[in-house]
Amino acid sequence: MKNIVIYSSTTGNTKKIAEKIFETLGDAEIFSWQNAPKDLSEYDLIFLGYWLKRGAPDPGFTKFLQTIHDAKVVLFQTHGTEKNSEHAVTAFARAACLLGENCKIIGTFGCTGKINPKMIEHRKNIPNDPHGGEKGFERWKNAENHPDEKDLKDAAEFAEKMKIKFQRIAEYEKNF
Repeated sequence: MKNIVIYSSTTGNTKKIAEKIFETLGDAEIFSWQNAPKDLSEYDLIFLGYWLKRGAPDPGFTKFLQTIHDAKVVLFQTHGTEKNSEHAVTAFARAACLLGENCKIIGTFGCTGKINPKMIEHRKNIPNDPHGGEKGFERWKNAENHPDEKDLKDAAEFAEKMKIKFQRIAEYEKNF
């Protein structure tokens, strides 16, 4: 089985998760999206990681996702909100809609990550910001500590599960 991990990272959050997934897979290659091979047809499973901007994959990765087609894909994302929040879940749907034709999503993994300090300063100055206020400041402060060791352990366990899931899907497709 040949795997590839492709990621986009600004603050280093997504890169940390990508590196842990890569390390766990063992039989993979890893690239930032700008340096990824153009032809991904030789890979059995493609792990795609990105950070969120306005509830969707970052702009560069958004364009990259549109070039992926005929692939089995695992999506992973980092963001400044809780990993199971509506914001995070909706972002997976947005990423999935950006993929090219005939892609099958095998799994998704979300992880809280520290927020770019420039973004925090910007958000502090927005009156009535629905993401700001006391709850927002508390969430931003909590995000400063992520991804942490537990997040990395969760990412490793997730990668292991995706390998097993892919193998089961391949066996099923072969038999039916």
